[in-house]
Amino acid sequence: MSSPDAHVSRRPRADAARNREKLVDAARAAFTTAGEDASLEAVARSAGVGIGTLYRNFPTREDLVAAVYAVELDAVLGTVDGFLAELPAERALRAFADRYAGFVQTKRGMAETVRVGAIRGAAETVHTRERVNAAVQRFLDAGVTDRTLRTDVVADDVTAALIGVLLSTRDTTDPAQTGRLLDIVVDGLRRHDR
Repeated sequence: MSSPDAHVSRRPRADAARNREKLVDAARAAFTTAGEDASLEAVARSAGVGIGTLYRNFPTREDLVAAVYAVELDAVLGTVDGFLAELPAERALRAFADRYAGFVQTKRGMAETVRVGAIRGAAETVHTRERVNAAVQRFLDAGVTDRTLRTDVVADDVTAALIGVLLSTRDTTDPAQTGRLLDIVVDGLRRHDR
């Protein structure tokens, strides 16, 4: 006879996974209406769980913010296939840069929390950067194939440039500045020997 622990799975129980999903959904709604400083008690209440369940899933506010940011980033990263199917790689990358910029600009508080987490080496934040890098790499690979982008570019450098543009324009009064700077970044990635 096997012991009850012999078949323990590392996956969360179905109810625990549902609770986590409900917490992220409630946090998304709360952060949209009240900002990143929304009451965690209100988030738990809206999700229909206790505050202890929230803290078991997300030990810190930053963990919850990073989880919400990651879920919302999924929608941005989900545009990669469509852009690559419809546009040459260089234009697809530029379209993605606009989409990513729009996402980050509407999630400023979250982005700052994620940035702080990156400085501290938070695993969720590191994973977020890796996901953006993977998306950027797909554009770079397509650009090498269609000969529109340089072959000597590293995805993390492009991601750093995008983040740099977004950080440097976060307080601008010129809404077109971000677009102009993104044009410069993408122009610098173009293959000029065609």
